[in-house]
Amino acid sequence: MSARIVRVGIGVVAAAVTSAGIVGVALHFGPWAVEPLVLAASGAPYLMCGAVFGVLGFAVVRQWMGVGVALVVAAVGTATQAPLYFADGGGGGGPEITVMQANLLFDGADPEVLVGQVRDRDVAVLTVNELTRAAVDALSRAGLETLLPHRYVAPGQTASGTGIWSRFPLSDTVEYDGYVLNQISATAAVPDVGPVAIYAFHPVPPVYDTGVWADELSGLHEVLRQAPAGRPAIVGGDFNATYDHARFRALVSGRFDDAAAQAGAGHLVTYPTDKLFPPLVGIDHFLLADAHATGVETVDLPGADHRALVARIVLGRP
Repeated sequence: MSARIVRVGIGVVAAAVTSAGIVGVALHFGPWAVEPLVLAASGAPYLMCGAVFGVLGFAVVRQWMGVGVALVVAAVGTATQAPLYFADGGGGGGPEITVMQANLLFDGADPEVLVGQVRDRDVAVLTVNELTRAAVDALSRAGLETLLPHRYVAPGQTASGTGIWSRFPLSDTVEYDGYVLNQISATAAVPDVGPVAIYAFHPVPPVYDTGVWADELSGLHEVLRQAPAGRPAIVGGDFNATYDHARFRALVSGRFDDAAAQAGAGHLVTYPTDKLFPPLVGIDHFLLADAHATGVETVDLPGADHRALVARIVLGRP
């Protein structure tokens, strides 16, 4: 094979992977509500990485204009992801608690393991999705209510159920109307802090109906806009959206921040865990208002198709 053919081939590949990077950037910024684009946006960071390889490929064949284009795309892509990797330096000196978010895959998750994680990590608030009545009973038998004696649960068939367990007394419980799956909230009375709003959310996945998915994320954004001012708020859930969905990032505006971004935890992939390949996307999140995450990590949950999410949170702004 001649050197010229090799150079042309490298240039073509460099152009292709740079184009993939451009697509990734566009998917990140666009408020898409068309299913193929919504699903593709979940993989936007992987596509953006193509621009890095584009820089290398164009440099090898000395196509300097291509190098410049690929560098710009790589720089923009890096800028979109960098906020997840650099802690914002907040935190203050308020009381610290640990919170956990778990999707149970109906009643598939091992209740003993989940309760063990709650115990070992000293979890004070647990939000749960895909909660069935059988799962509520199994968690109770495993001793969850010994650790977290207060609960507000809206169990359902298969994916619809949602729940909150808390070490602290709960009041002002609400189940929000107009959603396919159950969306709930309660107020926890936390010593030395006062009332703390707790939300457990689970909008439908875009494969159910992309328009409904978009509407539900907008509706939950409105719920958070009406969160009581002057008190911390903790939102745990399977949002069926990643950081690269513009509609998810709209939720982390105003008072609310993404806990993983606050802590500089990076891309925390949580789904799927029941395939032959490892988890690829992060669709489980904690959102916080008047609170700050000092650390966020994922935890394996046998029997589920998500990793659980655990965050250490300081309540109150510095």
